[in-house]
Amino acid sequence: MNGLNNSLITKGVVAVAFALGLAGGCGAFYPPLSVVEMVDLDRYAGRWYEIARYPNSFERGCVGVTADYTPRDDGRIEVVNTCFESSLEGPERVIRGSARVADATTNAKLKVRFFWLFEGDYWIIDLDEDYSYAVVGEPRRNFLWILSRTPQMDEDTYTDIVESLPAFGYDPGRLILVLQPEETD
Repeated sequence: MNGLNNSLITKGVVAVAFALGLAGGCGAFYPPLSVVEMVDLDRYAGRWYEIARYPNSFERGCVGVTADYTPRDDGRIEVVNTCFESSLEGPERVIRGSARVADATTNAKLKVRFFWLFEGDYWIIDLDEDYSYAVVGEPRRNFLWILSRTPQMDEDTYTDIVESLPAFGYDPGRLILVLQPEETD
């Protein structure tokens, strides 16, 4: 019986470690994820285009992905994510949610909720001083997004961002580029 109890305790400890964000995929343990010093949420509001991301089940087949953030009177942020299935002419998928600030010292750690039972970490780990791009991750390093205010990102800027990712504990080789419409003048 002791062997069974020890096995259950070990499994319980591992489950708690994952729930607390102490462990990432494949049993890897990561140091704390650093975030930017301060985010002005009014400047962060508006439309962002998803340039690249780690693959995930909820965006499978999505192209032309945008995220719109709008401050609400109750202090939360309305979140509207839109994508097109398989092609820029494909059916549109829209999901609405909200975010709340989880760390008022920086405003860089948000909790985003799309379903009433699920709330996920949304941590801004890199942000251009003019808010033209942002990099968003979470402590377990399972999710990552590179966002831009425009549908296309300057190649040198993208390369600089990708080269910085290992310092945050992210593998740039996992990134997939997201098809976006060509910019028109």
